[in-house]
Amino acid sequence: MSSAEQVARAAREASNLLQTISSAQKSAVLQRIRQVLEERRDEIVLANQQDKEAAQKEVEAGRLSSSLFKRLDIESGEKYATLLQGIDDVDRISDPIGQVTLARKLDNDLDLYRVVCPVGVCLVIFEARPEVVVNIACLAIKSGNAAILKGGKEAARTNQALAEAIQHAIATTPATEGQTKFPERSIQVVSTRDEISSLLDMDRYVDLVIPRGSNSLVRHIQNNTRIPVLGHADGICSTYLDESADVQKAVHIVVDAKTNYPAACNATEALLVHASVVSTVFVEVARALLAAGVRLHADERSLAAIEQAGLSSALVSRATEADFGHEYTDLDIAIRVVDSLDDAIDHINAHGSKHTDAIVTEERKNAEWFMRRVDAAGVYWNASTRFADGFRYGFGAEIGVSTNKTHARGPAGLEGLTIYKYYLFGDGQGAGDFGVGQGKHQFLHEDIPIDSSVRDKFVL
Repeated sequence: MSSAEQVARAAREASNLLQTISSAQKSAVLQRIRQVLEERRDEIVLANQQDKEAAQKEVEAGRLSSSLFKRLDIESGEKYATLLQGIDDVDRISDPIGQVTLARKLDNDLDLYRVVCPVGVCLVIFEARPEVVVNIACLAIKSGNAAILKGGKEAARTNQALAEAIQHAIATTPATEGQTKFPERSIQVVSTRDEISSLLDMDRYVDLVIPRGSNSLVRHIQNNTRIPVLGHADGICSTYLDESADVQKAVHIVVDAKTNYPAACNATEALLVHASVVSTVFVEVARALLAAGVRLHADERSLAAIEQAGLSSALVSRATEADFGHEYTDLDIAIRVVDSLDDAIDHINAHGSKHTDAIVTEERKNAEWFMRRVDAAGVYWNASTRFADGFRYGFGAEIGVSTNKTHARGPAGLEGLTIYKYYLFGDGQGAGDFGVGQGKHQFLHEDIPIDSSVRDKFVL
């Protein structure tokens, strides 16, 4: 048996055991993880510094992008504190496992319940962003899933230090008498591409693949597995300045959406401008973007407005068609002037990636038309696209952002790691007992009100 299959089988066994773990046990494990990460902070930060030093040399040699390098850091500012806070946030979320979402009396003594349950075994593959190890591990634990993690080699030391801390925390969390011991192999880490290639073939053991990284990574995984994939290949987000856009709101929203974290998948990559505001609102937005060091790839009409306003700069260039539909992940933005709201919507639906798009307008009807017609996981009115994030949505953390039209869409938190099963409680009935004719039963199909006693009927 290969090492990959051993990992997958151990994850499946852990997944089966996790079905019997109570909410209190999950909470105890999460708090123990927080404690160990706090205790090992210096060790983990040192590993992160070593990863960044090695990565900086790769950037200088042209073998690693600067945007990927920026995602490595977990020590600057409040990043480590935010990492720990995320564990508390996940712990505070109500445990969804066992909750009833549908209850129906099919007949007397024949009751049907739809019950939330874990997906099972999740394979998570990510580049840089070592905090993903903690985010995914905590969400998996809270939702009763086993997780197999594979991070990028550029964060290998940090990933390993974080994973060892989590595994130690799980192993040293005591179980009280009568409880199932929390399975130690519920969170595992693999390190080689060969293991990933093998795991992508193991739909017998793995239930869901979650890739987090570049377009090429996500596309490769989508094209090389039969296992369902949750994620997105591109983060091409647009912001549209409507004809009634407020200039102060427009400046603040667009600058935040582009510069708050340019490497993020929810950063705005395209700015669409209604022709009626190109010489007014747009000029002020362009002025603010240039002051923030953003390179403007402007179409003919927006370029003319920039030049007429005396804003010509080395940061301004003429846009090509390739600029629209391109994910920069840097301080660049493509700009196009449109003649109507519908033109903006059509552009977004043609060039966007179904991630997150925003409209800046004072007209509710225009905002609601935009939000209905734009085909994206997130559609915003007078707000930065950077809000597309599980933490900001109050999910505690996220497993990723999905542009799929499946069980999870947009920033996916706990619910992205859950599915459901049907519980049917009978008293000896057979399907043939029901139908048309003498002696046959008729279905009642009466909904059972879901109060707290019914909703939590199967919560451990």
